[in-house]
Amino acid sequence: MSDWSQGVPLARVRALVDSWRTTYDWRRCEATLNAFGPYRTEIEGVGIHVLHVRSRHTNALPLVLSHGWPGSVLAFAKVIGPLTDPTAHGGKADDAFHVVIPSLPGFGFSDQPTGTGWNVARTARAWAPLLRRLGSTHDVAQGGDWGAGITTRMAPLAPESLVGIPLHWPLVMPVPIPTAALAADEQVAVEGVNTFVGAGAGFGARAPGDALRNPAHVVVDRGPW
Repeated sequence: MSDWSQGVPLARVRALVDSWRTTYDWRRCEATLNAFGPYRTEIEGVGIHVLHVRSRHTNALPLVLSHGWPGSVLAFAKVIGPLTDPTAHGGKADDAFHVVIPSLPGFGFSDQPTGTGWNVARTARAWAPLLRRLGSTHDVAQGGDWGAGITTRMAPLAPESLVGIPLHWPLVMPVPIPTAALAADEQVAVEGVNTFVGAGAGFGARAPGDALRNPAHVVVDRGPW
């Protein structure tokens, strides 16, 4: 019952599901999402759910926020107000953004793709027409976890229109990860990465090591993708 060597113990999962089904206030969650103005559009045959919250400041810059796994658009709920209305939170009008928060394909209220291939690169390509449909010609992209991979891949796709890509999980590991002529601190870092790749990244690995060694080419062919 307490052995995690093969994943989450069944009793833990059943208790979590029971909590979601019987005690979690989904109506509060529903009201939170509806207050932001949810929309749906179709990109490459997949229905995409989007929160689009415009700032009252006329010079606001469009900002697309990409969540990760196993996250959702709710991860950004507390920053929407400060981003769209910075003057109400101690900031300046020049700090304002129009916020665009899509649910990744297969997540939340976005459709489940019927085929494989919706990797970080394809999702990054999908966000470009989404932003154009909303009238954006200059924008910023931000993300973490899978969202960091998506955001990183967006940069070379539209360098003229994408102003910047702040990340809270920068993907800066060399490919392949070096193994020779390492300084002591570099050796510690490499050992940490290899430990995570070998034992901590199972949810995202198609083959051992592939997910983090070459994140731009990951195809997740099981789970929510």
